[in-house]
Amino acid sequence: MTSTLRPADVTRAERRPGRWLALCVLVLAVLLVAVDATVLGLATPYISEDLHPSGTQLLWIGDVYSFVIAGLLVSMGSLGDRIGRKRILLCGATAFGAISVLNAYATLPESMIVARALLGVAGATLMPATLALIRNLFHDPRERSLAVGIWGATASAGTAVGPIAGGFLLEHFWWGSVFLINLPVMAVLVLVGLRTLPESRNPHPGPWDLQSVLLSLVGMIGVVYAVKEAATHGFSWPALTVGLLGAGALGGFVRRQLTMPVPLLDMRLFRHRGFSGAVLADLLTVLGMSGLVFFLSQYLQLVQGRHPFEAGLAELPAAVGAVAAGLVAGSAARRFSVRSVVSGGLAAVGLALAALTCLGQSTGYPVLGAALLVVGIGAGLSFTVTADVILSSVPKEQAGAASAVSETAYELGAALGIALLGSIVTAVYSGFTGPAGTPSGAHESLGAAVEAAARMPAGAAASLLDAARDAFVHGLHLASGAGAAVLLGTAAVAWFLLKGQRLENTERTGHPEDAE
Repeated sequence: MTSTLRPADVTRAERRPGRWLALCVLVLAVLLVAVDATVLGLATPYISEDLHPSGTQLLWIGDVYSFVIAGLLVSMGSLGDRIGRKRILLCGATAFGAISVLNAYATLPESMIVARALLGVAGATLMPATLALIRNLFHDPRERSLAVGIWGATASAGTAVGPIAGGFLLEHFWWGSVFLINLPVMAVLVLVGLRTLPESRNPHPGPWDLQSVLLSLVGMIGVVYAVKEAATHGFSWPALTVGLLGAGALGGFVRRQLTMPVPLLDMRLFRHRGFSGAVLADLLTVLGMSGLVFFLSQYLQLVQGRHPFEAGLAELPAAVGAVAAGLVAGSAARRFSVRSVVSGGLAAVGLALAALTCLGQSTGYPVLGAALLVVGIGAGLSFTVTADVILSSVPKEQAGAASAVSETAYELGAALGIALLGSIVTAVYSGFTGPAGTPSGAHESLGAAVEAAARMPAGAAASLLDAARDAFVHGLHLASGAGAAVLLGTAAVAWFLLKGQRLENTERTGHPEDAE
């Protein structure tokens, strides 16, 4: 494949003035989303104590953001290709900051769920736009690999900044303050982004098809909701009906894209084996990890009794490992191979999750810290290289749609992981046997049990907490084991699907199927 750019054009594109400063603005958007995702886990015990959500409502608070964002990412990525990626990024960042205020001041579980859903609408505009702008800012593949590594490292750094900053805020202010930290980041992003980000769009975009948008949204939410309900409450006809409706909507979406002259999502992207393999690897990896991540903060605080700030510091090794690995992942993939780096990273995460099946209520931190460090290194290697593969597999005009597919896989995996693995923890936990006088609400969540124990006699409270914590840890064991199996299986799948895949050393254009 030869580039359609003239050599002078390539040189000029590679040396675009201010591209690294523009990258700094883009990673602020990534930081915004990453911090928001991680502080929620730390704030969950406080939200549970203040809003008194049921176990199901608590899961909805955790995953409704992912449900909505998964349903809208493709539509918003395609919209950015049409109206301008800079425009949709800055509008989305402004909305993200404003809606964060609604999250901070929610007073009911239902209002919190609605606020998280609205945040998902705004969040759907951010991640595809950032990757698409990187694709258009950096035409030199090696520079782009480094830029993607910095992008991924910032997301990982956000997972460290979120718990630490959130832990500090939770120890000094009320839980809503963890959402208000989005506001200064959003303000800097918008003010600096207005001056530094170049606008880019598809020069021949076609119409933004509203019917396709609705089919994508209904399909994603329907399927994910059905999986969540089946995992939480078992098989039921309402859940099956919603799932079939969602599957039908997704089928209709695919058929419509294949018949439209300018589709919302070019289905030919999936003919490229590297693109499809990278997307599948991302989805299954996040699915295997997300349930554990969602409950880890609760384990550190409610089982081991750590303060929020201490719990945030305890999660730091994962972020440190991911940052370090993300910065060298592109070079490693070129020196060795894409599939060895991705599969090796996923296998490392799987083995670390398997080690976490040995956690107990009093497990020392070195064991947990070492496992989290390995998880971070493996995830940093895998996610950075698969993002680079996805971006380099498509022409830059379709960067928004391709980035949206990548992020959809990530968010869908997060939603399914919390629904499936999180439901394992919830189901095992809810069956514990407490002492006489244990209120039924204590079986809804570990936070509710801690709150109930505070109102019971000392002996009964100790028995309740011991039984509840033991059940929670047992559920965490099963979720970690299931996650380990998913990650090791994904490593094997990636080894075959990414065979022969290489990161490009020269700029490519044209359709992705040409790469085969």
